[in-house]
Amino acid sequence: MKPIIVWFRQDLRLADNPALGFAARSGRPLVCLYILDDETPGNWRWGGAARWWLHHSLMALGKTLNNHKGGRLVLRRGHAGKILKSIAEEIGADMVTWNRCYEPFAMTRDNVLKQELINDGIAVESFNASLLFEPWEIATKQGRPFRVFTPFWKVLREKTEPGKCHPAPRKLIFHQTVSGDDLGSWKLLPDKPDWAKSFDWVPGEAAAQRVLSSFVDGIADYAGARDIPGVDGTSRLSPHLNWGEISPRQVWHAAKASPHARSLGAQAFLKELGWREFCAQLLFHNPDLPEEPFDKRFVKFPWRDGNDEFRAWTCGETGIPIVDAGMRQLWRTGWMHNRVRMIVASFLIKHLGIHWKHGEEWFWDTLVDAGLANNAANWQWVAGSGADAAPFFRIFNPVLQGEKFDPDGRYVRHFVPELNDISGKYLHHPWDAPTPPRDYPAPIVDLAQGRMRALKAFKALGKG
Repeated sequence: MKPIIVWFRQDLRLADNPALGFAARSGRPLVCLYILDDETPGNWRWGGAARWWLHHSLMALGKTLNNHKGGRLVLRRGHAGKILKSIAEEIGADMVTWNRCYEPFAMTRDNVLKQELINDGIAVESFNASLLFEPWEIATKQGRPFRVFTPFWKVLREKTEPGKCHPAPRKLIFHQTVSGDDLGSWKLLPDKPDWAKSFDWVPGEAAAQRVLSSFVDGIADYAGARDIPGVDGTSRLSPHLNWGEISPRQVWHAAKASPHARSLGAQAFLKELGWREFCAQLLFHNPDLPEEPFDKRFVKFPWRDGNDEFRAWTCGETGIPIVDAGMRQLWRTGWMHNRVRMIVASFLIKHLGIHWKHGEEWFWDTLVDAGLANNAANWQWVAGSGADAAPFFRIFNPVLQGEKFDPDGRYVRHFVPELNDISGKYLHHPWDAPTPPRDYPAPIVDLAQGRMRALKAFKALGKG
């Protein structure tokens, strides 16, 4: 029997993997392949933190496949189309299966490649493995994509439940003759300095299932706990979902099967999965979302250069405690608490007046869960230029945000130890303390002045 090539992408798992399941059910020998495609557009090649995750996730997937007789993951680096055609010709494969990606450059590549393979006599089967529903399946009554989340969420909830999950194939047969690269030769891990040495993540499908199980046990508390960065109140599933080590269907059905499924926490969590779907739909229908404002009024917004201020923001040296804690958490762990992401983004965009694209690109390089749709849509949401966005004049006061969501200072003190000797009264505005800290910078911007500058720029935009 002719072998089938299963092209793994952002679906690094065996369970609920429709491309793998389809190929396995054929009973034919498989080549399980991952390609590091260097043809990705320069701005959106995987960033440093993502490459760290990818290395460990591929290692985990390879070990899982090795548990099957003769199983292994074949690694190749280069142009995806050339590699697939070469392997198919080499082994006489007449079919390739993959799970769909929805980034604009990936869809363009896949559409071209699919037709080329078909023209060469190679069948292609593709599937949805990364979303609850396809981006075109949830639409207004007029058949248009939604621009506002609340009606989108209402329609999503009124649909039939997302498809059921399928277990990993019990039996896999492997084709043995295809050579591959050594993972270490890709040099995905940092060397000098090893900025990932304090990462505490465990990538891989098995780890993702453990994280999901642990989270669902306490999901009832999610609605309140998710906004408190000093406690472990979020799911921490985002990188596992981003790399497809677990499917959104698995997460959705686990939450719905929980004894706490009717709790406010479970409902709030399902809504977050809905927001992830909304972001994917936005990118699908607006492929320039990572580069251009959704609200075209913002094309002419008078952004400031602020190179020194941007550097201070990236290093967590702005003199604003909750902002610096978030940016240092990002550097130390490759992740940042969602509430704090909104705070640091608002500070960069509005208090400093720096273009949201600079923040978007920094997050892309430093987040282990950097997904193009979520990253672009959420930065534009904070900037006020996105779909269903927070109004530009909604400017988070980082002092008040810190006092509200980190009232005991647990989060700030953990990541900004220079403030350990500052009393709680002044922790979130140490410049007002009788004796300001000597080893902590003064604020790089007066918050009131930064706010007024932002509002003035936005008002002028309305007159343009």
